[in-house]
Amino acid sequence: NFEFPALFCRAFSPTNHDIAPLFFKMAAPTFPEYLREINGALLERNGWYLSDLLSLQEEHVSNTLLHVNRAEGQVHQWLEQPWEEITTSHIKCMLCLNKEDFIECYASQTNLINAFLRYFTNQKDENWALPLLYSIVIDLRLLAYQADGQLARKRAGKPGETLEKAAESIMGCFRACASDSRASIEESKKWGMLTIVNQLFKIYFRINKLHLCKPLIRAIEGSNIKDKFSLAQMVTYRYFIGRKAMFESNYKEAEEYLTFAFQRCHKECKKNKRLILIYLIPVKMLLGHMPSAELLKKYNLTAFSDVTRATCSGNLLLLNQALEQNGPFFMTFGVYLILEKLKILTYRNLLKKVCLLLKTHQVPLDSFVEALKAMQVDDVDIDEASCIVANLIYEGYVKGYISHQHKKLVISKQNAFPTLSTVL
Repeated sequence: NFEFPALFCRAFSPTNHDIAPLFFKMAAPTFPEYLREINGALLERNGWYLSDLLSLQEEHVSNTLLHVNRAEGQVHQWLEQPWEEITTSHIKCMLCLNKEDFIECYASQTNLINAFLRYFTNQKDENWALPLLYSIVIDLRLLAYQADGQLARKRAGKPGETLEKAAESIMGCFRACASDSRASIEESKKWGMLTIVNQLFKIYFRINKLHLCKPLIRAIEGSNIKDKFSLAQMVTYRYFIGRKAMFESNYKEAEEYLTFAFQRCHKECKKNKRLILIYLIPVKMLLGHMPSAELLKKYNLTAFSDVTRATCSGNLLLLNQALEQNGPFFMTFGVYLILEKLKILTYRNLLKKVCLLLKTHQVPLDSFVEALKAMQVDDVDIDEASCIVANLIYEGYVKGYISHQHKKLVISKQNAFPTLSTVL
């Protein structure tokens, strides 16, 4: 499950830091101390600190002093509803995680989100709880992934079933944010839309239901604050819609979005920049922009090196070998079929080499057949070579026509091989 952790990292303000360390610096806080901190965060309306206290990513989850069975009585003494139910559900999640029971943990986290949504939806003219919403939604998605894995090992349920259910719950959170039209812009819940959308994108890409992204994209693009979301969330958003555009063969659009994500992703987040490049490089190659050896070495993406050399030199044999050798890597990230489309560019460059060698604008198709055979293209004949050339002409990679009577390719005397970026 390839995560984008640094792209939704939280930006604590100095005031948030004033309170948070009091609890997290304790060696082993007791259960009453933990409940007191939650109550204090609620009184202060400190959403960032509360999100830590109710997050499954924080260190307190492994504190056995907080693993209290039948904690309802103690929680009731400190908290009112719905925070009593929310906190009790979080404690149950900690108990389940300790037992590695991800299925039951997911169920408890779902109860937590439902209880929180009842409160959050009824909040008027305030959005202080948004950080907590982000935290519990991320936890739900990660638990759903773990629960699906556990169900698969037990041979129960359908693949991705829990993730789909999680998406339904998270969609409820999105609606709660998107429907907030009465509050002032500063206090609007709409600021939470993009973070929730990014979590839904991660699920939809995981379960291969990219068509479900379209209404979410429309909602973001139609928002009056679409250019005011945090840069971190915008990087994640552009990364996903860039990938979506790539899979839909909208390469120029994909290049725009992925380039934005790569250039604005923090320079210290090399893992994330590398992940963006895994999709940006094939897109740029299809548009005729080849990556430098320095870039590939810097981000440990040398799997693209031979593919780049083969495409540029028209070496179809090397391209096939590179795709076969690095196939598992390319398939893991879903770019293998995109890279296979580079074959047409490799045919173009091979044909260009033949034309340059013969130094004529009337190129015998037999010469191209011999070049293909040298690249170990099996059983190629003049008819198959004609089909390849005809396709190159149709796609705009070559300017010219085929004279079937003379079995020759007649290329334009001016710009017979247009720049690739002007073709797609």
